Amino acid sequence: MQTPTLRVTEPREMLSLVPHQLGFHPSESVVAVSLRGPRGRVGLVVRVDLPDLANPDVGPQLARDVVAHLAGDGAERAWLVVYTRDDPRRGPDAAVSAAVSCFREAAEAAFGDVPAWAVTSTGYLSLDCDQTCCPPGGRPLADLSSTQVSAQMVLAGSSVATCREDVGRIRPAGAEARRSVARVRRRWQARGLRAHDEGAAALERWRRDGVAAWRRAVGEQLDRDGGPTAAALGRLEAALTDLRVRDAVLVALVPGQGELPERCVRGERPCTEDDAALGRALALVVDPLDGVPAPPAATRVHEAVLEAVVAHGERGGQAPAATLLGLLAWWRGDGARAAILLDRALADDDGYRLARLVAQSLACGVPPGWVRAGR
Repeated sequence: MQTPTLRVTEPREMLSLVPHQLGFHPSESVVAVSLRGPRGRVGLVVRVDLPDLANPDVGPQLARDVVAHLAGDGAERAWLVVYTRDDPRRGPDAAVSAAVSCFREAAEAAFGDVPAWAVTSTGYLSLDCDQTCCPPGGRPLADLSSTQVSAQMVLAGSSVATCREDVGRIRPAGAEARRSVARVRRRWQARGLRAHDEGAAALERWRRDGVAAWRRAVGEQLDRDGGPTAAALGRLEAALTDLRVRDAVLVALVPGQGELPERCVRGERPCTEDDAALGRALALVVDPLDGVPAPPAATRVHEAVLEAVVAHGERGGQAPAATLLGLLAWWRGDGARAAILLDRALADDDGYRLARLVAQSLACGVPPGWVRAGR
């Protein structure tokens, strides 16, 4: 989902926006928000664990890293929101105090005074006022669901998961459906092994069949109730284990590429012309000069197909599909979902290079090209 450009004019609007930007309701977290330009356009939103920022050993460096990401986003000001269970003024909460102080010290030179708020299980409150300003337990959480910003986000199609893990959760398909896909997958894996033994021409045919399986699955997602058939999913799952096919599918996620995905699997290696076309296609995703937003309708279809592969596929063997899903989420600007999907990909294969590259970009706060182009 591409979210609308938003400017916040009061604290409760900011607090209602943060979960939509993250995609989930944080807990025991600190969230820093970049405000760009004199009109306070909301930019990068960064979440870190509250105990980490409060830790005297790792907190200062973590705070400096977050401040650097906000500055790199073009922030002129920053906001801080702490998510914790109880009103931190009761005690007071040493972890909250340490985390806020740590961030403010790191941010002072770049942003001056940083307002700090807290959202608890019962309410929201400013950490810069006493209980005469914000009552014990904070102001009612219901206030945050009735803001103009909240209404805009809901109208734009935004939804907020209960917790971080729910953002990237893909429920497994039923046992019989998974067995049907597994039978097809094993046949196509065996064909792929034979093609490797038979030579370049046979391997190219198998790879082209893999790209055709992607095209078929997308068509079935559009035209068939219940999404892709077991035949399409099994072939696609087997084909995605080949890096040339995976890269061809990656290109197919980008609009306007025609037969470039099929050309990506032609021959023993791509020719110079195809390499250049591949570079131009990927620039639409990553390059701030040429980057375009992910096309919403097509991306929803592509995500549904890849989620079906994961849901019906072999457990522990979904690094290719999960990585492509993570890349799509990153391209849409949904960093929370991207991080969880990439974690899943690396849990299945900790050496999967594309997952590591996208995860590294995410960890360094590098947004997709269209976001940087709009700064």
